[in-house]
Amino acid sequence: MFTHKQVWGAIDTIADRYGFSASGLAKKAGLDPTSFNPSKRLGPDGRPRWPTMESVNRVLDASGASIEEFLDLLTSRKGAAPRLKQIPLLGLAKAGKGGFFDDSGFPAGNGWEEIEVPGVTDAAAYALEITGDSMQPVYREGDIIVVSPSATIRKGDRVVVRTSDGQVMAKIMQRQTARTLELASFNKDHDTKTLDMKEVDWMARIIWASQ
Repeated sequence: MFTHKQVWGAIDTIADRYGFSASGLAKKAGLDPTSFNPSKRLGPDGRPRWPTMESVNRVLDASGASIEEFLDLLTSRKGAAPRLKQIPLLGLAKAGKGGFFDDSGFPAGNGWEEIEVPGVTDAAAYALEITGDSMQPVYREGDIIVVSPSATIRKGDRVVVRTSDGQVMAKIMQRQTARTLELASFNKDHDTKTLDMKEVDWMARIIWASQ
């Protein structure tokens, strides 16, 4: 049986792990921004107020976390180190070359290294090492980002996109239609980029970073 503290602690960890504040995650999940505030975790009579299953489902959907990851947080001992998962690793500069991905953006072929990362349970996830300074100040050279080609992507999500001419870029998904894709840059010196969907090989969501 899980305690009130364990459930809210798991939600807080998911928020922190995927780059949200508690209010930011609630808003991303389509809930009132104050839903996860500490003051809302107790009722007026002081009794524990539990998040609903619908709220938990929305949290997982909004963050990209899996139910297995959430359950792992619930069952792990307090203070224990996060479990490590070994996933494929590739330099971002190499990702534009052929042979490393299939048509859907999943890792394929040889040339991948491996890296251990905490708290990632997505079986399809892989890691890319940032090169260059075009993604500063969010990502710097040497940072590791973990990408999920199977995660749902929404407006405002951080993504990796590969184009048909071999460009690979980390951006913010700003708008997508049947014909075009608008990508905002992390660097304010770079303009928003608009691509024809015919130019896009694949797009995958960033679910974790080593910063």
